[in-house]
Amino acid sequence: MNDGPANDGKVPKKERMRFVSAEQVAQRAGVSRSAVSRTFTPGASVAPATREKVLRAAEELGYHVNDLARGVLANQSRLVGIVATRPEVGFRAHLAAALAKSLIRRGSIPILVNTGQTEEELLAAQKMLIGHRAEAIIILSGSPPASFLELAQRNGQPLVVIGRSEPDADHVRAGNTEASRKAATAFYDSGRRRLAVIGSNSGTPAIVERENAFLATAETLGASVTVAPGGDSDYDGGVTAGRALFSQTIKPDAVFCANDQIAFGLMDVVRLEAGLRIPEEVAVIGFDDVPESAWLSYQLTTFRQDPLIMAQRAVALMERRLENPDSPPAYERVIPELVIRRSFQP
Repeated sequence: MNDGPANDGKVPKKERMRFVSAEQVAQRAGVSRSAVSRTFTPGASVAPATREKVLRAAEELGYHVNDLARGVLANQSRLVGIVATRPEVGFRAHLAAALAKSLIRRGSIPILVNTGQTEEELLAAQKMLIGHRAEAIIILSGSPPASFLELAQRNGQPLVVIGRSEPDADHVRAGNTEASRKAATAFYDSGRRRLAVIGSNSGTPAIVERENAFLATAETLGASVTVAPGGDSDYDGGVTAGRALFSQTIKPDAVFCANDQIAFGLMDVVRLEAGLRIPEEVAVIGFDDVPESAWLSYQLTTFRQDPLIMAQRAVALMERRLENPDSPPAYERVIPELVIRRSFQP
């Protein structure tokens, strides 16, 4: 008689989800529960022989300290929120990965919150992170509203912003102005006079800063400049802007793109639809130096933002704020380096 499904030898799901407890470690080691607790509490007093027995038992059983419970008791956690719009796109993806690596290295637990740029979405994300007692928030993109900053300050929650400056928050910024001026000057010095710049409708502070600095420098030098109609700051945005630029009677001979994703779309339009050669007829400079920039299909000359350096600077500001909550806001500025490849060689 078959009373039910045969046992396939697997541990029932309920059993699989039962974590090893400190009590089980104590029983295996033959010590008290408090001895286990002291062994895994930094600075606590415990006899060497007892510590050795507890650690051996913990290793045999696969025991790990319940950090979540400790955080609840201490009314804080090691969680750090990484808030970003479309974190899977372009440079943001590499920056989010670098931040996660840097945070894990210091013993923090990164939590990626994929949110929009509206006040409602950002505040919803922040309330979730405060509810989980995140020790800090790092914003990769978007403009945090004043209420976002005020809520963080009332809860003593450090806030680091990357890519823009806020008067009451620590921030890390790239040298957008310096790089954009360098791009316009390099084009002009190489004999290019019909310049163009492609930004985006997203209107993020970093992209606006790059676009404005390039435009102002080119006009000061005496070159003609076309500002391409902006789409999104991605490949499709570059395609749309490229088609608008190269459908005109007078076509640009050099284009500065606010990021590499835009540059990739532009370059494909220039070569595959307009039938022009890069860099002989059209020079292109991007911004970010994502890995695809070095692909043989693009060989894009671009300004490099090092995501690891940006992440390390952001984490350093976060640690400074945790140690000195009342210190004045601080910022780090990282100047991008021009990486020369085939799309433009000064």
